[in-house]
Amino acid sequence: MAAVSELFRYPIKGFTPEPRSELVVQDDGRIAGDRVLAFRFADATEPEDADGLESWPKSRGLALMDFPSIARVRVAFDPQTGLVRMSDGDRLLAEAALDEPGRRELEAAITAFLEQTSDARLLQRDGILPLRLIGDGRSARFQDRARGYVSLHAAASIDAVAAVTPARVDDRRFRSNIVVSGVAPWAELDWTGRVRIGEVAFDVQRPIGRCAAIAANPDTGQRDARLLRVLTAEFGHDEPTFGILLLPAEGGGTVRVGDEVDVDRD
Repeated sequence: MAAVSELFRYPIKGFTPEPRSELVVQDDGRIAGDRVLAFRFADATEPEDADGLESWPKSRGLALMDFPSIARVRVAFDPQTGLVRMSDGDRLLAEAALDEPGRRELEAAITAFLEQTSDARLLQRDGILPLRLIGDGRSARFQDRARGYVSLHAAASIDAVAAVTPARVDDRRFRSNIVVSGVAPWAELDWTGRVRIGEVAFDVQRPIGRCAAIAANPDTGQRDARLLRVLTAEFGHDEPTFGILLLPAEGGGTVRVGDEVDVDRD
């Protein structure tokens, strides 16, 4: 039986995944509490327009695609108090609220951290500094795509990639919201039509095209695996793809670990 084995949300775009026992899928197709904060570059003062929707492209702020070092930073976010805690291993980088002084403290801390990493040179590009922490901590606004979407992959697909990759590969590299067990490797790429996960019905949108973010080791912040090449050379993908995008078909609801997954193909 196909079932949900893991659930994740990502309070700060590009940073630590937060394992959850359940996720609330909003009617707009986003996960509540997911990507509600982001560190944006100095010249990214306004969102962009993408087909009439507000968008904050990942190229305009800290993202694993260009700054793999941020994978090392562990983030704990309490949405009730607005308190953000950032650490590098056992070393506390900052702990502050989302008021103006707190945001400045968090911005300074992540800047100081990056200045001591191999990504430091990127900070010298025009328009990067000072970094700004944006978002209200409640509204899911900073997904890679303006439309939002819920992302899903099969646990067996992770296992298949890990089996041919010397570096450690786990779910954190691919940053999905939903991980499904009980299906064959890559089966999710062939899903079409409607998928019901627990109480929520989703329409399958398309496979997820991947970028260099998946090369970043979630523990070391180093690019240690050529996973884009692995996906094409080892598994025959025309383009590097992993996982699929979903949108709720009949309104939102709650998805829970252990929920059964039913695929109703077109």
